[in-house]
Amino acid sequence: MKYRKLGKQGFDVSEVGLGCWQLGGDWGEDISKEKGFEILQAAVDSGVRFFDTADVYGGGKSETILGAYIKNSKTPLKIATKFGRSAAAYPDKYSKEIMRTSVLGSLERLGLDSIDLLQLHCIPTRELQKGHVFDWLRDLQSEGLIKHYGASVESVDEGLLCLEQEELLSLQVIFNVFRQKLVNELLPRAQEKGVGIIVRLPLASGLLTGKFNPETRFAQNDHRYFNQNGEAFNVGETFAGLPFHKGLELVDALKLNYLPESMSLSDFALRWILDHPAVSTIIPGASSTIQIKTNAAISELNSLDSVLHVQLKSFYTQKVHQHIRGAY
Repeated sequence: MKYRKLGKQGFDVSEVGLGCWQLGGDWGEDISKEKGFEILQAAVDSGVRFFDTADVYGGGKSETILGAYIKNSKTPLKIATKFGRSAAAYPDKYSKEIMRTSVLGSLERLGLDSIDLLQLHCIPTRELQKGHVFDWLRDLQSEGLIKHYGASVESVDEGLLCLEQEELLSLQVIFNVFRQKLVNELLPRAQEKGVGIIVRLPLASGLLTGKFNPETRFAQNDHRYFNQNGEAFNVGETFAGLPFHKGLELVDALKLNYLPESMSLSDFALRWILDHPAVSTIIPGASSTIQIKTNAAISELNSLDSVLHVQLKSFYTQKVHQHIRGAY
């Protein structure tokens, strides 16, 4: 595993981290504490040192499992969590006291004295524009409850808005072969400002594993079933905003025209992201130890050919961009 610095003023993170949404059991398979420990231990054994969770994942279950693991782990880890999507705050009840209460709850569940990175959790654009949330984050930082702050955003415009804030350490974004718009302005601007980039949904909710087909069916509690058209939250969080069947067509095109013979589609998709120097870490989720080990191994792969990168940019522009839905 290789490591990069998260932002100019931040800390070292593994190039491949772990997204911990699945530990909350909000969708798909319900993961027990024991299974969660297996996944977390496999991640640490594979060199993963950065873990991303949120107060709302499983109503705190994800943080609780992660906190219990941390308590018994001798390996120094960096923990990021989020605030902003609980019913106490979202969509229009934000206050400094509600944020502070959320952070104290996260600290208790995680068993920490201070959170390495607290991120705004895709809060409404109007709240970002007001700017008060950033003042509250700075206050929590001065109290020592959080060490750094960042923002998870849904669009380029939201990302650029957040980059106007001093001492912002990171932006968490959706970025993958199917969602390349960020390359043009947001990533260069983040580099210029010394802000780290955390990439979520690097495999487009599993589309870029190449394991789905038109007959694939998802459980009713899986967001890939109930949010395919943005019924529950931003459609961009599911299949990168692509209609499922169009996504399958595009996956076939990738396999046929661009996938190197020596690589799996997942390896190819994850390596493409890490080839962008603005990216600090990618945080794919995993529900098995095999997925963890496979994802972590991407860090050791060679970069893709520069000609291939040019071809993939053209593929996105000509074949993909027009099908993306939702805030972007």
